[in-house]
Amino acid sequence: MSISTWQAELAVDCRCILGEGPQWDAVNQRLYWCNILEKQLHWLSPASGESGHYQLDHMVSLAAPLEGGGLLLVGEDRLSRFDPINAAVEKFCDFEADNPVTRSNDARIDRHGSLWLSSMGKAAEKGAGSLYRLHRGKLTQLRTGLTIPNAICFSANGGFAWFTDTATGVVMRWTLDSDGWPKGEPQPWADFSATQGNPDGAVVDSQGCLWLALWGASQVVRLDHDGQVIARVELPVSQPSCPAFAGPELKTLYITTAQEGFSAEQLAQEPTAGSLYVAETGIKGLAEPPLRLV
Repeated sequence: MSISTWQAELAVDCRCILGEGPQWDAVNQRLYWCNILEKQLHWLSPASGESGHYQLDHMVSLAAPLEGGGLLLVGEDRLSRFDPINAAVEKFCDFEADNPVTRSNDARIDRHGSLWLSSMGKAAEKGAGSLYRLHRGKLTQLRTGLTIPNAICFSANGGFAWFTDTATGVVMRWTLDSDGWPKGEPQPWADFSATQGNPDGAVVDSQGCLWLALWGASQVVRLDHDGQVIARVELPVSQPSCPAFAGPELKTLYITTAQEGFSAEQLAQEPTAGSLYVAETGIKGLAEPPLRLV
């Protein structure tokens, strides 16, 4: 079977230390993403090409569009409402505020308008991370003992969630009930433990396939319903972190990247590492609902 391959191109030359959490705000036609370690929230308006960033006072890993307007920032020790017009931040609730070891990591809105979010050790301490669901404003812990939780995404019918502990190299699939809560234990779905690159962020397209960033392998792979690689997007930088579909028809794939841990020599070889990349695959993404807090 031939594997379709696309080349990603530079979209915004932002050179984040740790670019993460790309999220499309369909109402305002803006893409948001985070530079976690430098406490920045970046944005791009694809229609005009305008881009910029907000400087925050804490590490943030996702900005989720809220039902009724504004964003919810998933931060290292708190969840906060954010108004992008005047950059006003209002704390919503604590998030592992009593644990100085951890910060937030991967997150995504599910088919019910609830938010799955995760934590990890700031130095990737083994087993320090957890997985949560914010459902109608209430935070529930779903799983503990994770090292680097990633790849949170959901099937179109809401029947499954995917996630990975990047350190294991295995993407897991979890059956969900009609309200979006996990049933039973997650099952191994795609194993990258013996291949180059580690599974990082992921997103599902309109055909039910999963697009997975492979950190360290300069690519995002497209997986079919059985977890087999059927296509890939190649990048000129080695550390892609997460893909997201954006644009009015959700046909543009944006990919955040990172330069975390780079030596001076690596930076010289990959000067645009940490920037936002884009690929036109012709494949449409899956619209995600806004986050409901009530």
